[in-house]
Amino acid sequence: MSVTTDAGARPSERPAQGAAKPPLLSVNNIEVVYNDVILVLRGLSLQVPEGEIVALLGANGAGKSTTLKAISGLLKTEDGEVTRGEVVFAGERIDGTDPDRIVRKGIFQVMEGRRIIADMTCLENLRLGAFTRRDAGVKQDIEMVYEYFPRLKERTGLAGYLSGGEQQMLAIGRALMARPRLILMDEPSMGLSPLLVKEVFGIIRQINRDLGVTILLVEQNARMALQAASYGYIMESGKVVLDGTASELEGNEDVKEFYLGGGDERRSFRNLKSFKRRKRWL
Repeated sequence: MSVTTDAGARPSERPAQGAAKPPLLSVNNIEVVYNDVILVLRGLSLQVPEGEIVALLGANGAGKSTTLKAISGLLKTEDGEVTRGEVVFAGERIDGTDPDRIVRKGIFQVMEGRRIIADMTCLENLRLGAFTRRDAGVKQDIEMVYEYFPRLKERTGLAGYLSGGEQQMLAIGRALMARPRLILMDEPSMGLSPLLVKEVFGIIRQINRDLGVTILLVEQNARMALQAASYGYIMESGKVVLDGTASELEGNEDVKEFYLGGGDERRSFRNLKSFKRRKRWL
């Protein structure tokens, strides 16, 4: 088990993460501040090897979505900025880069809550995903998206009338239209039935396997995320407190207790509320 004892350590200074694949994405000791006052990320570091699915887990307010926005360049829309550290993608530093340029470099974020354009059709939403492209393969890629999500081909009306599951499929399909090397997924299971959650995660694994797209996955459903991922990070209060392979995290008693709904020795609530979970992992 690789337990993070120094949240400020650069990923390159840690032991190798199982597979020796080079990182496509490195987030090195970053701090994020909102409105020049609120410190949200406190020296966060992580790596995402090319071609892998990596899960980023944690309670609400831990800073998971802020981490994705720091990578995709969307902090500026919320008066946030990276004030320390660096984000490196494919060997190039990208923190401070405009979001449209980051998309062109090969990173696409599937936002929490889908964020599809409700008064546009499915087809128009998909074409919007290819906005930054200048090649002739858009029509072919739309057909590829329909192969993964055949229901979208049947939906010819406005996207706002799609079910929650179909909207999530459309959001992922729109991301594929940008031909990304890395997809940042923020809570893809939110608001979906258990049956649809399984379907969406199955498609996520299939996209990773078939297309080789790297995925950084933020998800409240820790069990499903770890089943899909090869490696995982757990965040508390704006920094990584624990990381390891998915199987290591699934077998960790603290992770079972706080995120997977089980553990060999359940502690009483009276005992739990007297200390912070994070301190047990430092």
